Amino acid sequence: MASNKIQFRSIHELKDPALNNKLAQKEFQEEIPVEDFLGDAEKNGSSTSRRDFLKLLGFSTAAVTLAACEAPVIKTIPYVVKPHDIIPGIPNYYASTYFDGFDFASVLVKTREGRPIKIEPNPAGGDLGKTNARAQASVLSLYDNDKVKQPKLDGKDETFDKVDSFVIKGLEEAKASGKKIVVLSHSFASPTFKKLFAEFKAKYPTAELVTFDAYPYAAGLDAAQEVFGQRALPVYDLNGSELVVSFQADFLGDYNASSLETSYATARKPGPNMLRHIQVESNMSLTGANADSRYRLKPSAVNKTLVEVYNAIVGGGTTDKTATEIANELKAKGSKAVVFADGSKGAQVLAHLINQKLGSVAFTGKANFLKEFNGARYQEFLGWVNGGQVGVLVTNNVDPIYAHPKGEDFKKSLSKVPYVIAVADKKNEMYKAAKAVIPVANWLESWGDIEPQTGVYSLMQPTIQKIYKSRQIEESLLVWKNGKNNAANNYYDYLKASSASLLGGTSFNKALYNGINASTNSTTLSYAGGNAAQAVAELGNFKASELELVLYTKTSMGDGTQANNPWLQELPDPITRMSWDNYLTISPKDAEKFGIDNDLNARMQLDGSIVNLTVNGVTIKDVPVFVQPGQAEGSVGLALGYGKKNSGATADTGVNAYPLFDGSNLVLSGAKIEKTGEDHEFAGIQLQNTLMGRYEIAKEVPLAEFINVPFDDEHKGWNKPLEYHTISGALPARKIDLWDAFDDTDGPHFNLSIDLNSCTGCGACIIACQAENNVPVVGKEEVRMSRDMYWLRIDRYYSSRQTVEVYEGLKDGLAVPELYGTAFNKEGGALNHPADNPDVIFQPVMCQHCNHAPCETVCPVAATSHGKQGQNHMAYNRCIGTRYCANNCPYKVRRFNWFTYNLNDKFDFNMNNDLGRMVLNPDVVVRTRGVMEKCSMCIQMTQNTILEAKKEGRRVKDGEFQTACSKACSTGAMTFGDMNDKDSSIRKVYASNRRYYLLEEIGTKPNVFYHTKVRNRVEK
Repeated sequence: MASNKIQFRSIHELKDPALNNKLAQKEFQEEIPVEDFLGDAEKNGSSTSRRDFLKLLGFSTAAVTLAACEAPVIKTIPYVVKPHDIIPGIPNYYASTYFDGFDFASVLVKTREGRPIKIEPNPAGGDLGKTNARAQASVLSLYDNDKVKQPKLDGKDETFDKVDSFVIKGLEEAKASGKKIVVLSHSFASPTFKKLFAEFKAKYPTAELVTFDAYPYAAGLDAAQEVFGQRALPVYDLNGSELVVSFQADFLGDYNASSLETSYATARKPGPNMLRHIQVESNMSLTGANADSRYRLKPSAVNKTLVEVYNAIVGGGTTDKTATEIANELKAKGSKAVVFADGSKGAQVLAHLINQKLGSVAFTGKANFLKEFNGARYQEFLGWVNGGQVGVLVTNNVDPIYAHPKGEDFKKSLSKVPYVIAVADKKNEMYKAAKAVIPVANWLESWGDIEPQTGVYSLMQPTIQKIYKSRQIEESLLVWKNGKNNAANNYYDYLKASSASLLGGTSFNKALYNGINASTNSTTLSYAGGNAAQAVAELGNFKASELELVLYTKTSMGDGTQANNPWLQELPDPITRMSWDNYLTISPKDAEKFGIDNDLNARMQLDGSIVNLTVNGVTIKDVPVFVQPGQAEGSVGLALGYGKKNSGATADTGVNAYPLFDGSNLVLSGAKIEKTGEDHEFAGIQLQNTLMGRYEIAKEVPLAEFINVPFDDEHKGWNKPLEYHTISGALPARKIDLWDAFDDTDGPHFNLSIDLNSCTGCGACIIACQAENNVPVVGKEEVRMSRDMYWLRIDRYYSSRQTVEVYEGLKDGLAVPELYGTAFNKEGGALNHPADNPDVIFQPVMCQHCNHAPCETVCPVAATSHGKQGQNHMAYNRCIGTRYCANNCPYKVRRFNWFTYNLNDKFDFNMNNDLGRMVLNPDVVVRTRGVMEKCSMCIQMTQNTILEAKKEGRRVKDGEFQTACSKACSTGAMTFGDMNDKDSSIRKVYASNRRYYLLEEIGTKPNVFYHTKVRNRVEK
């Protein structure tokens, strides 16, 4: 590493220098509870018990034999008449649009034998074709066994015909009485839906379309209305920018209804014009974790700093030191700088006005139409309901009872509405309050269109027949408008006719094939106003308090739309590395102040205090607290989207924070916490993998050194090649072998490159790997037991900004909160603790596919072996579960099947029911108990690519070889390819002077290599 900074994975490593050794000792401590399912000596009737037999021979030999004896008989039913477009064993891909009311992406849907099994980015979509973790996981939500499966009327199963008769009767009564007919929907930027509703309103003149979003982007829309004169979010592009300054804006996450990951990563390519990133925030966000310079301030101080920066930019001047530094950098970069802000309308108005003053080229002028919430309009709707003016209410898969601070009041007022119809996917609060229920069709079962932004038109098509008796809202509107059994009720025909005016000369079939197309909509945004004084006053009205709350959305959960998706619930948060929870994040110093504990028990499992959180008179009970390095003192954070009742067994996880959210302001003053005296059991995975106890495995270097200092300089080199001193002199590490080298020159030899500078830690690759390779969900209890099954993990490393010695307080084993304020530098002055504001590095780690793999030499049955293409193979039917390979793996990337995770009631997730198992990839075997598994470098994908090229009589082209993780990566951090192709991209990135190998010194010779992270700042 180029610096002498220390790296640590948690504050517990700072507390206990011996923690790594303890973790290593605990890693294989658990015995397999074979007696629970294999019996005991008494029942065997033998002098040698099964337990003794297993001890001698190895668990899996007997277990797999017994499992084979009890294998279920599976009946296969051939096609009587095979569908024309389905060839068994050959996948079909359909271009479509992922849209669930919160997220959007242009995608390719992979289907096998008529089953959607995988979501892929649509290359034609550009930035709009990139997929996040939620988009990747959305295919599992199609097979949610907790969905509403049948139309309901008065709580009983009914036919669509009877439900439609009920609704039409209500519509006619409302029309006759002059009462309003309200369709309450999430934001729905569909031109055809809007056209259809206009026709519906023509028949029923009192009909009104009202938007409700759980996470409504109200502050951003209100700010856009004021500054641009249009209620649409602006679209940004960072490709031409050299400086981005963000105030609480998580622009790599859910800020502005679109992530800027792709252009951000492109602009961050190391070089003289590399984008510099400054983050001013309270929570340690995903965006803040990627920043070059991060100022941690409580929300009131963030507001003050933003105002001071605005004053400095527009000429008023400032005496604030931090604001002066930021403003000077903004002025120096001018139009190549951009400012983002979040938290309130005033903050976003000031950010827009700063960008106008700078003439920022990041502002494209394009409009984002995905969010349409209007707070005033929604309040007007509540007035109609409370006043008894609504005759019919149709809710389109929204639940204001759960996701609105006045949800309980709304629930009570629904008694004033004669006809309540819920188009819903779960048996949630709206389902229970409705007189009629129509199961909503999943996006993978639906036709539709979306206009996400200026000049773009995206089509949605079904990739599977409706699994249950469901219907999308458009089909219902057609029936209610035209009458039952009308020939014009086919929504496909309606969509095809409607799209003609939006596609120009493109045919509908061609547009459907593309998935995403050019649109005739040329709406643009331009600066037209903005009341700076009002914005400054609004920010000034936010009163500082002892504790201030920041509400946010997690990378995995978003607004909670897919809360019942176990892939997303188990996905570890990129910052905390905790799964199956939301929690109150608090700074280490505040934890000491309030007596909050985060302790590791004897099993190296994390336990934490539970508090009651009160803000503005609203109390959220039993909130676990997580001590978060980098959290600003005087602030706490809490994620939205959790604690959904009656929405499935998985969704009822965590606490519901929506009662604290007014829809606009994400920061709240006057938060108070009260300890309950109880402890919470966290499920985290950051401390499970010891990597042989070595540090400095995630390398970083300042930009100035990267540019000005040769990487291999004898004294100052920041990435000096590892050498060994031998009898023949110094030799490069990769030239020294104890074994004969493999001949890898014949055919492809695969390598995977991972650029730490581009990896933002988003987790899309983890879900993509899980979907492609049938990786099971194990649940919170098993994750807590260090038994997660992920083939790919993203390690998060903190690094301090100064060298810190282990001082006496640490050596004495003091509790974590007692450590702060006890460190001193050599001159005796106080030294900031490394956990106060650490740097962060994200490092994806999977099987390194070592050419000299330690696992291969210790397997007694040759279950793991080396392939000619560079992959380390696993023969599952040979594995007897000794776990020697896992013990010998320095990277800790192997996973042991402690149990059978499919068709097992103890693991009641998607693999435990026939519907959920429809997502399984038939190209990858589902593993059983007692075998070891790990990353295969997606051998099923690489072999399929080779076979396709062979059938066509050609060589494989560069870029055709892909893995699930490399395809899903939206930043280009992962490059996969054939090293024997001299013109391949992988060979080009291999030549980079930032390249290095993980734990190269132990001689495993991996086929995965990394690139040093470059920080664009002057080190102090």
